[in-house]
Amino acid sequence: MELVRWEAFDGLDKFHSRVNNLLNESFGLSAARGSASEGRYHPAVDILESKDAYLLRAELPGMKKEDFNLELNDGTLTLSGERKAEEPADGVKYRSVERVAGKFTRSFHLPRTVRQDGIKATYRDGILEIHVPKAEEAKPRQIEVSIH
Repeated sequence: MELVRWEAFDGLDKFHSRVNNLLNESFGLSAARGSASEGRYHPAVDILESKDAYLLRAELPGMKKEDFNLELNDGTLTLSGERKAEEPADGVKYRSVERVAGKFTRSFHLPRTVRQDGIKATYRDGILEIHVPKAEEAKPRQIEVSIH
């Protein structure tokens, strides 16, 4: 009888790898690996909140202002656009591609307690910052307590 070392997580690693491959194919990520083809681009967005406003920061590296659109419609703020794939020079080919390109849309439902007419956006160094001010009634206020 031959002794065989048992690897407790060997089967789990294979299962994990298969699930990752399935999910990557489902979301179009596998097409972007190993070639310059387009997949699904989903820009990362951070949302911050202060007592006076919300701040949305979207990562749009390498994009120009003309490559994306910011729109407010019926209380929904929508960021959409397209990140184009870079074509290599003649005689050069990709060995690996991790930066995904393609069309994207991100939508954010704004609370009713914001001043939609006060929304401002700036774009610098690949970061889009969207400043959404809160309405006065939404801001916290100190309540005076009287003693009788």
